[in-house]
Amino acid sequence: MLHTDERELDPNNIPKHVAIIMDGNGRWAHKRHLPRIAGHHQGMEAIKGVASAAGHLGIKVLTLYAFSTENWKRPSKEVKYIMSLPQKFFNTFVPQLIHDNVRVHVMGYTDKIPASTQKAINKAVQDTSQCTGMILNFAVNYGGQDEIVTATKNIAQEVKNNQIKISDITPKYFAKHLMTGFLGKYANPDLLIRTSGEQRISNFLLWQLAYSEFLFRPEYWPDFNKDLLVDSIYQYQQRHRRFGGLK
Repeated sequence: MLHTDERELDPNNIPKHVAIIMDGNGRWAHKRHLPRIAGHHQGMEAIKGVASAAGHLGIKVLTLYAFSTENWKRPSKEVKYIMSLPQKFFNTFVPQLIHDNVRVHVMGYTDKIPASTQKAINKAVQDTSQCTGMILNFAVNYGGQDEIVTATKNIAQEVKNNQIKISDITPKYFAKHLMTGFLGKYANPDLLIRTSGEQRISNFLLWQLAYSEFLFRPEYWPDFNKDLLVDSIYQYQQRHRRFGGLK
């Protein structure tokens, strides 16, 4: 057993892929009479502790929903600040990630984000490319519906080019064309956590979450930490996953 301050986890039942919708930064700030950007800054700090804890717990992939394709609708000042966060985050955290053997990956329509943000992200990916431990996967300018449409277009082009036949298209083949395809057997999250008490998936990993366990927590993301991650995994371990069967 993995002993923690409050919980005893089964080391043989650690979710391989945990995905988190990091929600509540703005409300966390509002509750403290602070500007919304203060919540985003604190949320960035929360990532550091949670990522480190996830790696030590044996999680193979941690996917964080950092910015959706719909988030551009927010006030331009807020969007600009969010887009500046990767530079601040990776400049201070990459050495720790390398020390913890964590590899950074980013998925989403990153060609649409500011060049300076792309540069910071690409540098972090490059700097950690030799790490062989947990994959810290950021979803940036990501949308699940757009992802499925893009995959469909790419497969349709393959059919048009006579590279494949329509009969070759299976769920497994389709999944390889999604942005999580590089994760192989870890592509689909075992556990989805959403903070802040909201109970929706907000266009996140629509295909991949088909048989994931969902956990909606009341805490705002800036307050999320190692203990809450451990408690989330403990709750996950109390569930019986059947994948549509009766085992």
